[in-house]
Amino acid sequence: MGTLDHTYDLSSVLGGQLSAAHAWTIGLCAVFVLTTLVITIRARSTTKGAVDFYAGGRGFSSTQNGLALTGDYLSAASFLGIAGMISLQGYDGFLYSIGFLVAWLLVLPMAQLMRNTGRFTMADLPAFRMRRMRVRLACTVSTVTVCVFYLVAQMVGAGALVAVLLGLHDGGTFLGMSAGQTRTGAIVLVGVLMIVYVMYGGMKAATWLQIIKAVVLLSATGLLTVMVLALFSFDPRALLSGAAEASGHGQAFLEPGLGFGVEVPGERAQTFFNKMDLISLGLALVLGTVALPHILIRFYTVPDGRSARSSVNRTIVMVGAFYLMTLAMGFGAAALVGSERIMALDPSGNSAVPMLAEELGRLTAGPVGAAVLLALISAVALATILAVIASLTLASSSSIAHDLFGHILMWGRPRESQEVSVARFSACLIGGISIVLAVQAQEQNVAFLVGLAFAIAAAANLPVIVLTMFWRRFNTNGVEWGIYGGLSATLLLMLFSPVMSGKTDPVTGENLSMLPAWIDIQYFPMENPALVAVPLGFACAIIGSLLSSEHNNARYTELRVRSLTGWGAERD
Repeated sequence: MGTLDHTYDLSSVLGGQLSAAHAWTIGLCAVFVLTTLVITIRARSTTKGAVDFYAGGRGFSSTQNGLALTGDYLSAASFLGIAGMISLQGYDGFLYSIGFLVAWLLVLPMAQLMRNTGRFTMADLPAFRMRRMRVRLACTVSTVTVCVFYLVAQMVGAGALVAVLLGLHDGGTFLGMSAGQTRTGAIVLVGVLMIVYVMYGGMKAATWLQIIKAVVLLSATGLLTVMVLALFSFDPRALLSGAAEASGHGQAFLEPGLGFGVEVPGERAQTFFNKMDLISLGLALVLGTVALPHILIRFYTVPDGRSARSSVNRTIVMVGAFYLMTLAMGFGAAALVGSERIMALDPSGNSAVPMLAEELGRLTAGPVGAAVLLALISAVALATILAVIASLTLASSSSIAHDLFGHILMWGRPRESQEVSVARFSACLIGGISIVLAVQAQEQNVAFLVGLAFAIAAAANLPVIVLTMFWRRFNTNGVEWGIYGGLSATLLLMLFSPVMSGKTDPVTGENLSMLPAWIDIQYFPMENPALVAVPLGFACAIIGSLLSSEHNNARYTELRVRSLTGWGAERD
């Protein structure tokens, strides 16, 4: 089945059905926000101390935590980005899904070990063996850096999504506000909401927010998948053939090479680096997941290590099902909407899912169905962004309060009330900084920030986690060298990469980098630095340890026993 013959424009909903689409979208978003605010108020009444604020009282079941982990992990990049990439790049777009899913096979063996050895933050793991103040400072720097990069990308995405959904991408206005003003307003509103969730509800509110978001997201994705497959008589071959035909690439749409590892005729070096860039991206996605701060703290919300492992098992099933459904959505968008019309609205493809929803609604129930289904998917997308940034804010504020304030400034002897108060203030501070940065960056293509956050986590955090758990010789010096070395290498390589400067469209000559065209500091040929930065992070951690005479054999043995058996693990 090929592309339908009628003329499509997302503004068909935001034009003739303008008021209906707006009313449904705003109404559904309001229902979600009000529901989560009620949950936040209830969570506030039961959040008494540090364990409640940081770890939700450790009272969540493995099923609840599995849903929350799913909600944490499935950001707007997954819901909108991957389906959009599949709709434009076919087979290559699905490679992102593979990387995101395979990553959980590494998380599975680590979940139980980390739950048994940590308490609230990533720094608790190395601090069990090392000189605590230096270790906690380094871990706080890394945690906040990763979270802020991720936060800014999500918040800019929220602003852009609102502009597209309200039909402001082509110069329209909403309530008298221009597209830029509306994006700024959306960023500020989302930022204020995330501050409220974290300040007043802590981990309990964040967890229930993620659970609701995961159920709604999986349900909406399942609905779109069934509707797409029904149009093709539940025959995947017909869906793939229709997508290939409508894409304009033919059979090549179903084969590798359209987006990643592109072969450049006569440019052997460029072809090589294109292929290495694909490997580097996969490395960042696979290795970064296990070291993302907002994923790590989720293991501490369950009673014990066995529950942590069970929750990851459930997450793998739900995340796997979701990424299979992105295939149907991505190829469905290509077949029913067409790659040309998706690119005309948004070259990155992020509008593919909303456009698919509008198309499916129109085919099913006419203009009213189009308005309702588009509004539903819009509300789910905004809920997805809101839930993820709340968890990121909680992870960064927890690290500042627990590690920086509690163990460095207060020498490990703070009152719980003091620490929780600092955590709430830190959430406000991180939220405010993220709002300012997101407003300043809203005109930039910040999609690379998500990949950069994964790369930093893989290069700076992962070496510390792995070597703390499995290398007796690892010490405080190694932690500092590993985190600062991996973090610096990632940021420097990104600064000198084509993402920042020197990248142009080979056909039009248009500047595709973040910096102005007259600046060219491109010395590193790959867009994702993980392939180089991760080995450098491990090398720095190992060399730093070997250069120090510090030994902690007794603490290492105790850590190994505790990680494997749960003996002495925090249970309060």
